[in-house]
Amino acid sequence: ERFIDSFDKEKPCGIRDRALFELMYSCGLRVSEICDLNIEDIFFEEKLVKVTGKGDKQRFVPMGTRAIDNINDYLNNSRSMLVKSIKQNALFLNFRGERITRKGIWKNLKTNMQILGIKKEVTVHTLRHSFAVHLLENGADINSLQELMGHCDISSTQMYTQMVNQKLKSVYEK
Repeated sequence: ERFIDSFDKEKPCGIRDRALFELMYSCGLRVSEICDLNIEDIFFEEKLVKVTGKGDKQRFVPMGTRAIDNINDYLNNSRSMLVKSIKQNALFLNFRGERITRKGIWKNLKTNMQILGIKKEVTVHTLRHSFAVHLLENGADINSLQELMGHCDISSTQMYTQMVNQKLKSVYEK
């Protein structure tokens, strides 16, 4: 929360990054998935985002209120200051008005982590891991998590249950 709240709401790129990182975390999206999102992939009424994952597999992931509010703020108060072409349908744009890149997202994450004084190694994939662990810690079942994350194989999702079980064991031992 401290990380997402740290983006400057007075600057177009700060508003964008707040929406981008909130959506990435709250939906467990891969960085490539967030880069590939278009405006028409957001379904506000249904509170869903249409995600195209690995192998061009599409899935719908529910969005929370905070993500919806941040995306609305970005679309209403920031995106128009970044866009250079009316033909641009990418949801998230860089300062040149082009589709944001993986490298740009990584750079923005690193910059804000430094500003916050967070020394721990945090990557864009850390947000996806946090999404999975937080859901499991709060009672989500493994099959639902698999579907939300777009994993083809359950073994990819099971690593998160092991992480949660190790944490529980550590707390118990303390």
